Amino acid sequence: MKAGIISLGCAKNLVDTEVMLGLLRKSGIELTKKPREADILIVNTCAFIETAKKESITTVLNMAEYKTMGKCRALIVAGCLGQRYGQTLLDEMPEADAIIGTGAWHRIMEAVQETLKGKRVILIGENETIYDAKTPRILTTPGYTAYLKIAEGCDNRCSFCAIPMIRGRYRSRRVEDIVEEAKRLAAGGVKELNLIAQDTTAYGRDLYGEPSLTRLLRELVKIEDVRWIRTLYSYPRFFTDELIDLIASEEKLVKYVDLPLQHADDELLRQMRRADTRASMEALLRKIRDRIPGVAVRSTFIVGFPGETDEQFSALYSFLEEQRFDKAGVFTYSAEEGTAAAELPGEISEDVMQERYHELMSLQCKISEEINQSLEGKELDVLIEGSDEEQENVAYGRSYREAPEVDGQVFVEGLEKAQPGEIVRARVAQGFTYDIVCEPLN
Repeated sequence: MKAGIISLGCAKNLVDTEVMLGLLRKSGIELTKKPREADILIVNTCAFIETAKKESITTVLNMAEYKTMGKCRALIVAGCLGQRYGQTLLDEMPEADAIIGTGAWHRIMEAVQETLKGKRVILIGENETIYDAKTPRILTTPGYTAYLKIAEGCDNRCSFCAIPMIRGRYRSRRVEDIVEEAKRLAAGGVKELNLIAQDTTAYGRDLYGEPSLTRLLRELVKIEDVRWIRTLYSYPRFFTDELIDLIASEEKLVKYVDLPLQHADDELLRQMRRADTRASMEALLRKIRDRIPGVAVRSTFIVGFPGETDEQFSALYSFLEEQRFDKAGVFTYSAEEGTAAAELPGEISEDVMQERYHELMSLQCKISEEINQSLEGKELDVLIEGSDEEQENVAYGRSYREAPEVDGQVFVEGLEKAQPGEIVRARVAQGFTYDIVCEPLN
């Protein structure tokens, strides 16, 4: 019997997919990447914003076609969409045979067994579960890099975000458990660990009574075979001086800071239920840049939040103009049912949101290109990920400045016989908006 999984959404969802794959294989299920060959098809869905929900539903419907054009006997909808809509989703989507929420991934085999008996089931759970180092897991990322989920859920309750309703309260894994998994990943060839959670800087507050990310990082850097450790989704509130100094001093901690800031107008930040102000964010950014030489800073922002005036958008524009982020993602606001922001007056039209989105992205593209051009002549370590099939002796990968999947690439021209996972030294020849071209050294 064969099973296939399609994973949608964020890296946190991808880890859930990898855990379900591990549980399936442990139970004797053969895994396949070809939907036509699968007896069981699982779609691990995202429901963060409206576009993600539409993509999830479209993917489920596309996979349902393999019930007639393939071998599929059971179609299982897992993840955020199932957790959020539960019985309603099962009722309105007859193509689905089972719904598994984010709190019930560990019951994947129960869903498989029941659906193969011809039953339609719904397994939601209470969102108290989180995998541990002993849980089977099969990496879907290249063997040299892995995501390491250090916590689940979120307590921030931002007014625009449905994640706490979907994923539940914040739950940290113990330091010893995370280190055990990291050691196993390193022993399997992983060189780059990307730490993820809904809020990585809040790690440990529920277990140890205080933010404990630095405590965890001090243990992870001791793992000999790990070369790079990158921390993603770091909220400003608990980005402490201790953490800044640790990133600056530890060679294995890449000089890359991911701070989702969302806006720069104080009134909108208050409406978003963010704990920050423009002044506090500016002060933190100054400290990070002053004390971590060469640091690359990434952020994300929302345009079109209810009531956003032209003046407030101008404040956001000027903030990006002044702060000159190395990377930035911009999203148009999506009203999500059940969130506080969905009840706010002052809806912004789609045309205005799109105009503001393109204006902000145009600014950021210009800034990113200028920053990448300023790197010309400097040396970087590049983690090789593959070779260009159309150009001989051209490899591509990432430096410390690029996180997997969300940032650009580094191309190394004139590099012979480069192997994925190899780290090479290169000099920057040209910088572009998203990508960098280098020449190898030695």
